[in-house]
Amino acid sequence: MNNAKATTLGIQHLLAMYAGAILVPLIIGGELGFNSTEMTYLVAIDIMMCGVATLLQVMRGKMFGVGLPVVLGCTFTAVFPIIAIGSEKGIGAIYGAVIASGIIVILISGVFGKLVKFFPPVVTGSVVTIIGISLIPVAINNMGGGQGAPDFGSSTNITLAMITLIIILLIYRFTTGFTRSISILLGLVISTVVAAFLGKVDFKPVADASWFHMVQPFYFGTPTFDLGAIITMTLVAMVSLVESSGVYFALSDITKQKIDSKDLARGYRSEGLASIIGGIFNAFPYTTFSQNVGLLKMTGVKERKVIFITGGMLVALGFLPKVAALTTIIPTAVLGGAMLAMFGMVVTQGITMLAPQISLSPENAMIAAISVGLGAGVAFVPNIFAVLPPSLSILTSNGIVCGSVTAIVLNIVFNMIGKKQEEPVHKTQAVSAES
Repeated sequence: MNNAKATTLGIQHLLAMYAGAILVPLIIGGELGFNSTEMTYLVAIDIMMCGVATLLQVMRGKMFGVGLPVVLGCTFTAVFPIIAIGSEKGIGAIYGAVIASGIIVILISGVFGKLVKFFPPVVTGSVVTIIGISLIPVAINNMGGGQGAPDFGSSTNITLAMITLIIILLIYRFTTGFTRSISILLGLVISTVVAAFLGKVDFKPVADASWFHMVQPFYFGTPTFDLGAIITMTLVAMVSLVESSGVYFALSDITKQKIDSKDLARGYRSEGLASIIGGIFNAFPYTTFSQNVGLLKMTGVKERKVIFITGGMLVALGFLPKVAALTTIIPTAVLGGAMLAMFGMVVTQGITMLAPQISLSPENAMIAAISVGLGAGVAFVPNIFAVLPPSLSILTSNGIVCGSVTAIVLNIVFNMIGKKQEEPVHKTQAVSAES
């Protein structure tokens, strides 16, 4: 394949994952009250780290890299936990938890194939569903212009949010292939142009941003290590690893490249290393983006060279704050419309993972019912268990942890104790919540 064709295909992969990549820092930064300069840096470092994480996976070394044409980005399952940790315990606790969870992933990478039996689809589906449900209020608040905004719920904000949603739906309904895969990105761009004509776009962040900057470690402060935050992010990492396993097997089928437990371990280590580097540079944990798997299948081009180019371009963009600043001018209401579509897909992904399990087993239906109900309930009413001893607050003060632990324990009680265990079928989990 010549370089021109490879570069064109690399740009396609970049565009397919770009909306998912920029939405995560925009949502988290917005919810944690970052100013325009901080938002620009957050977006830039996230884009760069998507490239670093991708390059770490595409290569095949002795210890790191699954060696498949896979693109990585920040997992949406981490969004709500990060916002909750940042709001309750500060920015430092976010990055301490991200770094610690990355270290834990590396340490367990060789044995995760055995641990994965504790994360069957009924557990991971419940966790993804809880996270998706927890994120919906964030989308609704942003559709109104952002919680606390002076024009919250104004007709202009609601109109912009609905225009964004309608554009995304129309593109998704009436197009196919690559255009359909970037429907979120196109919706954001078109709606921001409409918002500019309505005077709702402030271009000052772009004007103020420099053309080039050097990234620096611990830009937002020194990490702190809180046990509850670490447990939360480790559970998120476990779910991401299970999803990534499915993507690895799907890519193995597509590329006709067989993978074994050693390949999986290298892939897990790369995700752990990406989280450690992300935490150091104040970015996020990273996981496989399944929309790029769909694009790879659609184009029929399976060469790693294309993904190397995509990763290189992402790294280069991370050093260009002017480009990152362009994403920060997207009005909050426009983001809200896109978020509703994205977070709704997270919920439906969780339901898709759960549906076959529930239809096959009434026990699984009960596991999902209790864990999702409890997890979502704690997310909406975080003080419900405040009367319990402080030693239990790690398990009861966070909806993700509460729901995840409940699902794991109930799965052990209903499906593991006294029953013969079968090897988990990874391919049933091949679709990530990022699709």
